[in-house]
Amino acid sequence: MNIRIPFNRAYLTGSEIGYVSDVLRNSSTAGDGVYSRKCESFIEELFSVKKALLTTSCTSALEMAVILCDLQPGDEVILPSFTFVSSANALVRQGARPRFVDIRPDTKNIDETLILSALTHKTKAIMPVHYAGVACDMDAINRIALEHNLRVIEDAAQGVNSSYKGAHLGSIGDLGAYSFHETKNYSCGEGGALLINDEKLIERAEVVREKGTDRSRFRRGEVDKYTWVDVGSSFLPSDILAAILYAQLEKLQSINEERRRIFDRYSARLLPLFTQGLLEPPVIPDACQTNYHMYYVLTGDTDERSQLQAHLLSKGILAVSHYVPLHSSPMGVSLGCNNDRLPVTEAVSERLLRLPMYCDLSDNEIDLISSEIEFFFANR
Repeated sequence: MNIRIPFNRAYLTGSEIGYVSDVLRNSSTAGDGVYSRKCESFIEELFSVKKALLTTSCTSALEMAVILCDLQPGDEVILPSFTFVSSANALVRQGARPRFVDIRPDTKNIDETLILSALTHKTKAIMPVHYAGVACDMDAINRIALEHNLRVIEDAAQGVNSSYKGAHLGSIGDLGAYSFHETKNYSCGEGGALLINDEKLIERAEVVREKGTDRSRFRRGEVDKYTWVDVGSSFLPSDILAAILYAQLEKLQSINEERRRIFDRYSARLLPLFTQGLLEPPVIPDACQTNYHMYYVLTGDTDERSQLQAHLLSKGILAVSHYVPLHSSPMGVSLGCNNDRLPVTEAVSERLLRLPMYCDLSDNEIDLISSEIEFFFANR
């Protein structure tokens, strides 16, 4: 099949090659270099976080967060099943147990009204996942966490530059995790960041990221040699990747505006189908300022989604589904996580279709995609 319009295409600002060349000229390609610190300072200042540490991925950032929260075998963490596998993997690797709850039908985020009923004496943390760059109800989540002495780990993989009531996602809980994967708004191919909002966790976070050593203190001249002091792993990305990311972060607002253009044009073109009840649109509550990470629609049922997806593919347009719920996945079943049905999660998973979304997507291409969707419903 000849794909005329891909689902995603990496965007380049034009500064990436120059910054990478700068790193190579200065022979400083390892982690925690000049561009790593530029990216971290940028995130700290713009998003108002106490400390940002670049990581090799959002998965790595989540794994670090779980270590920093001292989660032990048997501990439970409440999170949605409608999320990428990294959210749960970070817990399982430490022996902790994911406790899945259902999502809201509007935002597709964790249903905050179900968290209290999921609490047990083993619950140690809540992991809200900000789906599509739209914020969870962080007021309610933080209130529950405070009342029950729980940590809050924000999985903001899709939420870089989104906010909730003016506070940037990742800066609201104890810890936050970002993704800079190729499919994200701001990308270096593979990468992430851990955001630390509890100052007491900063020093240990540096140790965990540096293979469990106090190498960061050594680099600052605070100790005369470094050694193994804690658990950890190699979570540092190369400064080459940081150089690519910095070029993206510099254009953060213009990238956001381009994505808003695409989002708004989809919404305008597909409005007649939404009005007729043939499709359901994305929902963004007033308290949420989105980064326009994705554009999705919900069909009437799974067969209709499959047929629409196949029709678009026949025209060279790649649209994708999202996600297989973790509680019903083979690994989720093996962990015994499928005992309770999550009806909203299951229904959304069967009906949601993500449309192509990337900065270089032209108005003509958006119109073509929308026209093919209109044609599909007119000829069913």
